[in-house]
Amino acid sequence: MNKDQIKGVAKIVVGKVQEQAGNLIGDPKQIVVGVAKQVAGKKQKGRGDVKQKIEDFHKAHPGLH
Repeated sequence: MNKDQIKGVAKIVVGKVQEQAGNLIGDPKQIVVGVAKQVAGKKQKGRGDVKQKIEDFHKAHPGLH
C-alpha cells in the first residue's frame, strides 16, 4: 500500500464515523461533511490504487518504461 491508499482509507473511515454521528444527533451538517470526506477518501484511494498498479507493472516488466 502507498500513502494515498492509506490516507484515502482513513478519510473514508473518518467520514463514515462523522456521518453516523450526524445521524445519531440529527445534525445534517455533520452528515454532509462526513459524506464529503468519504468521497474525498475514495478519490484519494483510487489515485493510490492507480499508482500501485503502475508500480506493480514496472516491477513485473522492468524493461518497459
